[in-house]
Amino acid sequence: MDVLWAPWRMAYVTGPKTPGCIFCIAADTPERREHLVLVQRPAVVMLNRFPYAYGHLMVAPRTHAADFASLSSDQLSDVADVLHRTVTLLAEELQPQGFNVGINLGVAAGAGVADHLHWHIVPRWVGDANFMPLLAEVRVMPAHLESIYDRLLPVLGGSSA
Repeated sequence: MDVLWAPWRMAYVTGPKTPGCIFCIAADTPERREHLVLVQRPAVVMLNRFPYAYGHLMVAPRTHAADFASLSSDQLSDVADVLHRTVTLLAEELQPQGFNVGINLGVAAGAGVADHLHWHIVPRWVGDANFMPLLAEVRVMPAHLESIYDRLLPVLGGSSA
Protein backbone atom coordinates (compact mmCIF):
# COMPACT_ATOMS: atom_id res chain seq x y z
CA MET A 1 0.00 0.00 0.00
CA ASP A 2 1.23 3.45 -0.90
CA VAL A 3 1.17 6.17 1.74
CA LEU A 4 0.45 9.80 0.95
CA TRP A 5 1.98 12.18 3.45
CA ALA A 6 0.27 15.49 4.16
CA PRO A 7 1.67 16.39 7.60
CA TRP A 8 0.36 19.96 7.55
CA ARG A 9 -3.26 18.68 7.56
CA MET A 10 -3.11 17.31 11.13
CA ALA A 11 -2.50 20.75 12.60
CA TYR A 12 -5.64 21.97 10.86
CA VAL A 13 -7.75 18.93 11.74
CA THR A 14 -6.84 18.85 15.44
CA GLY A 15 -5.87 22.44 16.10
CA PRO A 16 -7.99 25.33 17.30
CA LYS A 17 -9.81 27.28 14.62
CA THR A 18 -8.74 30.88 14.23
CA PRO A 19 -11.67 33.20 14.83
CA GLY A 20 -12.28 35.94 12.31
CA CYS A 21 -11.89 36.33 8.59
CA ILE A 22 -8.74 34.81 7.08
CA PHE A 23 -8.50 37.60 4.51
CA CYS A 24 -8.88 40.43 7.04
CA ILE A 25 -6.24 38.78 9.22
CA ALA A 26 -3.97 38.34 6.19
CA ALA A 27 -4.39 41.99 5.19
CA ASP A 28 -2.67 43.26 8.32
CA THR A 29 -0.67 40.43 9.85
CA PRO A 30 3.02 40.94 10.48
CA GLU A 31 3.37 37.11 10.43
CA ARG A 32 3.04 36.87 6.67
CA ARG A 33 4.76 33.48 6.35
CA GLU A 34 2.58 31.89 9.02
CA HIS A 35 -0.53 33.01 7.14
CA LEU A 36 1.02 32.29 3.70
CA VAL A 37 0.57 35.94 2.69
CA LEU A 38 2.61 37.05 -0.32
CA VAL A 39 1.16 40.54 -0.88
CA GLN A 40 -0.83 42.80 1.45
CA ARG A 41 -1.42 45.93 -0.64
CA PRO A 42 -3.37 47.07 -2.57
CA ALA A 43 -5.11 43.68 -2.27
CA VAL A 44 -4.22 40.50 -0.38
CA VAL A 45 -2.52 37.64 -2.21
CA MET A 46 -2.03 34.42 -0.28
CA LEU A 47 -1.47 30.74 -0.87
CA ASN A 48 -4.48 28.53 -0.38
CA ARG A 49 -3.73 26.32 2.63
CA PHE A 50 -5.78 23.53 1.02
CA PRO A 51 -4.83 23.90 -2.65
CA TYR A 52 -6.37 22.29 -5.71
CA ALA A 53 -3.00 22.39 -7.45
CA TYR A 54 0.60 23.56 -6.97
CA GLY A 55 0.72 27.36 -6.66
CA HIS A 56 -3.02 27.82 -5.91
CA LEU A 57 -3.40 31.44 -4.77
CA MET A 58 -6.27 33.55 -3.52
CA VAL A 59 -6.66 37.28 -4.13
CA ALA A 60 -9.00 39.37 -1.97
CA PRO A 61 -9.75 43.05 -1.55
CA ARG A 62 -8.59 44.51 1.76
CA THR A 63 -12.18 45.56 2.44
CA HIS A 64 -14.36 42.94 4.11
CA ALA A 65 -17.21 42.61 1.62
CA ALA A 66 -19.30 39.65 0.50
CA ASP A 67 -20.34 40.98 -2.90
CA PHE A 68 -19.36 43.31 -5.72
CA ALA A 69 -21.92 45.97 -4.77
CA SER A 70 -20.13 46.52 -1.45
CA LEU A 71 -16.89 47.59 -3.14
CA SER A 72 -16.09 50.85 -4.87
CA SER A 73 -14.92 50.85 -8.46
CA ASP A 74 -11.45 51.85 -7.22
CA GLN A 75 -11.35 48.82 -4.91
CA LEU A 76 -12.46 46.52 -7.74
CA SER A 77 -9.89 48.11 -10.03
CA ASP A 78 -7.15 47.46 -7.44
CA VAL A 79 -8.15 43.79 -7.27
CA ALA A 80 -8.25 43.51 -11.07
CA ASP A 81 -4.75 45.00 -11.30
CA VAL A 82 -3.46 42.58 -8.67
CA LEU A 83 -5.11 39.62 -10.43
CA HIS A 84 -3.54 40.65 -13.73
CA ARG A 85 -0.07 41.10 -12.27
CA THR A 86 -0.27 37.90 -10.18
CA VAL A 87 -1.30 35.72 -13.14
CA THR A 88 1.45 37.31 -15.25
CA LEU A 89 4.12 36.67 -12.60
CA LEU A 90 2.90 33.12 -11.92
CA ALA A 91 3.03 32.38 -15.65
CA GLU A 92 6.65 33.54 -15.77
CA GLU A 93 7.74 31.75 -12.58
CA LEU A 94 5.83 28.45 -12.69
CA GLN A 95 5.28 28.21 -16.47
CA PRO A 96 1.91 26.44 -16.24
CA GLN A 97 0.10 25.46 -19.41
CA GLY A 98 -3.08 27.22 -18.28
CA PHE A 99 -4.96 28.74 -15.36
CA ASN A 100 -8.30 28.46 -13.65
CA VAL A 101 -9.21 31.92 -12.34
CA GLY A 102 -12.55 32.29 -10.64
CA ILE A 103 -14.74 33.36 -7.80
CA ASN A 104 -17.45 31.55 -5.83
CA LEU A 105 -20.15 33.98 -4.70
CA GLY A 106 -22.03 32.61 -1.69
CA VAL A 107 -22.13 29.29 0.11
CA ALA A 108 -24.44 27.77 -2.53
CA ALA A 109 -21.76 28.49 -5.15
CA GLY A 110 -19.07 26.77 -3.08
CA ALA A 111 -17.47 29.71 -1.28
CA GLY A 112 -15.56 28.43 1.74
CA VAL A 113 -15.32 32.00 3.03
CA ALA A 114 -18.60 33.48 1.84
CA ASP A 115 -18.45 36.81 3.65
CA HIS A 116 -15.22 38.06 2.04
CA LEU A 117 -15.05 38.26 -1.74
CA HIS A 118 -11.98 36.46 -3.14
CA TRP A 119 -10.69 35.04 -6.39
CA HIS A 120 -8.83 31.76 -6.87
CA ILE A 121 -5.88 31.51 -9.24
CA VAL A 122 -5.00 27.88 -9.94
CA PRO A 123 -2.03 27.18 -12.24
CA ARG A 124 -2.68 24.10 -14.38
CA TRP A 125 -0.56 21.63 -16.32
CA VAL A 126 -1.76 18.96 -18.72
CA GLY A 127 -2.13 15.80 -16.63
CA ASP A 128 -1.96 17.54 -13.23
CA ALA A 129 -5.36 16.20 -12.23
CA ASN A 130 -4.77 12.47 -12.11
CA PHE A 131 -7.05 9.67 -10.87
CA MET A 132 -6.46 10.36 -7.14
CA PRO A 133 -9.17 13.04 -6.70
CA LEU A 134 -11.69 10.87 -8.54
CA LEU A 135 -11.03 7.53 -6.86
CA ALA A 136 -9.61 8.38 -3.47
CA GLU A 137 -10.76 11.98 -2.90
CA VAL A 138 -7.10 12.88 -2.44
CA ARG A 139 -5.06 15.61 -4.10
CA VAL A 140 -1.37 14.99 -4.56
CA MET A 141 0.77 18.11 -4.25
CA PRO A 142 4.30 17.95 -5.67
CA ALA A 143 5.75 20.27 -3.01
CA HIS A 144 5.11 21.49 0.53
CA LEU A 145 3.32 24.83 1.00
CA GLU A 146 6.40 26.38 2.61
CA SER A 147 8.54 25.58 -0.43
CA ILE A 148 6.09 27.20 -2.87
CA TYR A 149 5.78 30.17 -0.47
CA ASP A 150 9.58 30.57 -0.49
CA ARG A 151 9.61 30.32 -4.28
CA LEU A 152 6.82 32.86 -4.86
CA LEU A 153 7.61 35.44 -2.15
CA PRO A 154 10.52 37.03 -4.04
CA VAL A 155 8.45 37.03 -7.23
CA LEU A 156 5.15 38.36 -5.85
CA GLY A 157 6.05 39.82 -2.46
CA GLY A 158 8.92 41.80 -3.85
CA SER A 159 6.56 43.55 -6.23
CA SER A 160 3.46 45.64 -5.94
CA ALA A 161 1.57 42.65 -7.40
